[in-house]
Amino acid sequence: MSQSPVFDVVVLGGGAAGLMCAMRAGQRGRKVLLLDHAEKVGKKILISGGGRCNFTNREARPEAFLSANPHFCKSALARYTQHDFIDLVNKHRIAWHEKTLGQLFCDGSARQIVAMLLDECAAVGVDVRVAHKVTRVEKSDRFAVVTDHGDFSAASVVLATGGLSIPKMGATGFAHEVARHFGLRVTDTRPALVPLTLSVPEISGVSLDVEARCGRAHFREALLFTHRGLSGPAILQVSSYWKPGQEIMIDLLPDLDAASFLKERKRTRPKAELRTVLAEVLPQRLAQSQAPEGIMADQRDRDLEALASRLKTWTFVPTGTEGYAKAEVTLGGIDTDGLSSKTMEAKKVPGLYAIGEAVDVTGWLGGYNFQWAWSSGWVAGEAV
Repeated sequence: MSQSPVFDVVVLGGGAAGLMCAMRAGQRGRKVLLLDHAEKVGKKILISGGGRCNFTNREARPEAFLSANPHFCKSALARYTQHDFIDLVNKHRIAWHEKTLGQLFCDGSARQIVAMLLDECAAVGVDVRVAHKVTRVEKSDRFAVVTDHGDFSAASVVLATGGLSIPKMGATGFAHEVARHFGLRVTDTRPALVPLTLSVPEISGVSLDVEARCGRAHFREALLFTHRGLSGPAILQVSSYWKPGQEIMIDLLPDLDAASFLKERKRTRPKAELRTVLAEVLPQRLAQSQAPEGIMADQRDRDLEALASRLKTWTFVPTGTEGYAKAEVTLGGIDTDGLSSKTMEAKKVPGLYAIGEAVDVTGWLGGYNFQWAWSSGWVAGEAV
């Protein structure tokens, strides 16, 4: 019987975390095999940021990550920072620009980031194989990785197959299944960075700058009305903090003392329609949906104050989310209590590592989840 090909490390998953881990392990002289079930690596990288890849955030810091253990991400983020990744991008002469709130994007295409990682892997002899479906991972003295293209043997296995978000891109719970098989706990998972569903005025496509709050979390970004409810960066951000039944509060006029503004317009524009006045500070279709008919002179101060309060503290309970199909990431995952924060190795299963979205660490919108992928992938690559 022929022997399984033998490697030092088999990395399962050719996304951001897996590519970074394979690259770093290869640079350290390890014999590395990277397997992906898709026909090409980096599929989520390619669609991110509208095809331009929001590859990190200048402000990446532990406070921008959610986890049952908020301290877990600190070590990896400190050891491989956003500045380290920017240096790598610059080394490959990939032009980039900063958008709002520290978000960094390629000037050209996300394909440049994938090409950069593949070039780095090729330079150190990483064996990258696509269209390989892994069916099982077992361990005796070494790991056996069973695929539809034969078996592979390795001293270390890295789980980098991501979470449950965007199943049409091929996302599965495989990393969680393997983790459970080896006795690791997986925390409850749910869609994160996801649009919320609720009944809203028929003003789909209207967008505006708001402050959205859920509990103590608050974000100042754009909100978008959709056919099914609410989306836009502000909503995606608070969705990671939202649990069913919880209220969300939106300030539709975050830069304005709305009551003073309306009363001042009642004095200076008494003949103007209330809707016309509101349209000075809100998109017209939203203004029309929120304001009663009538001219300013006919509005009582207390009614204007009530309207102002409604616009400043619009509170609602979403009926749900649009689910994993529309979620950018998965909240929850492999319990960090079972992993070393320095190496991402399973404490009870020597040689088994978990990185990236598969782990219970979820970043804010805006390049934070890529930074977690680079950081967790790098520290695992340093250790395997």
